[in-house]
Amino acid sequence: MRNLVTGGSGFLGSHLVDELMDKGEKVIILDNFFTGNNLNNSRWLNNKNFELIKHDIIQPITLEVDRIWHLACPASPVFYQKDPIKTAKTSFLGTLNMLGLAKKMNAKFLLASTSEVYGDPEVNPQSEDYKGSVNPIGIRACYDEGKRIAETLTFDYERMHGIDIRVMRIFNTYGPRMLSNDGRVVSNFIVQALKKQDLTIYGDGMQTRSFCYVDDLIDGMMKLMNSNFLGPVNIGNPEEFTIKQLAKIIINKINPELKVVYKKLPADDPMQRKPDIGVAQRELGWEPKIKIDEGLNKTINYFQNILKK
Repeated sequence: MRNLVTGGSGFLGSHLVDELMDKGEKVIILDNFFTGNNLNNSRWLNNKNFELIKHDIIQPITLEVDRIWHLACPASPVFYQKDPIKTAKTSFLGTLNMLGLAKKMNAKFLLASTSEVYGDPEVNPQSEDYKGSVNPIGIRACYDEGKRIAETLTFDYERMHGIDIRVMRIFNTYGPRMLSNDGRVVSNFIVQALKKQDLTIYGDGMQTRSFCYVDDLIDGMMKLMNSNFLGPVNIGNPEEFTIKQLAKIIINKINPELKVVYKKLPADDPMQRKPDIGVAQRELGWEPKIKIDEGLNKTINYFQNILKK
């Protein structure tokens, strides 16, 4: 089985590549290294089943593949807002090009979408039939609306061309290989605490998130690709925390003397984020197994080693 992983040198992509390679599959990575790091794939560089191609999926490419795992797109506000037009083009043109390749090669196609398609939700938890509350002209729209049009394209290719698709809506995920400067709350808090800095909370800290450890997320992704369910399907951990609660947990784990400081909440930052995973449980037999305590310990250990270098 020849697997194409777009964004395969990034946080989630590299963990997926490890899973596929460990199963003895052939893997081709496409990555422009905007947020990816080829060190994430270093263990596979001399393996005959592995190929890494530096390529921006905004440009078409032809490869002989059986499955396409389409993960390429900056996923943290720091990076996707850095060049919002590029982000929108990656979601639209990149997805269009990968769907075109799937059609040409008759390949199975999985889109890594996001919980951000729900915007700042008016319902909690969010289920797949919720249509969302997204500001189409806000500073987050390049990503939120980008992923929404990516889903539209994917389902239209299924309806018009019979492409075998899977659509996965990823909720907040954390773990080793997160970038220390990506602006996501888990990595922000851990890095600040390890540097003996007070933790920065944006807003009053009462907004909620649900955190899924990366191993659980990849397990859900594999189960979806290997299922007969098209999606969309939420993959995330339904255990909900306020940002204040998360800060307290990390402070207690790393340095109880630290405090929190509050800054202005960015525009359109969602106040609630919690997946309804009923579809994933029913259709995939999936639910997360790793509790926040275990996952944070592994993630803290990773950043401790990174910051020593």
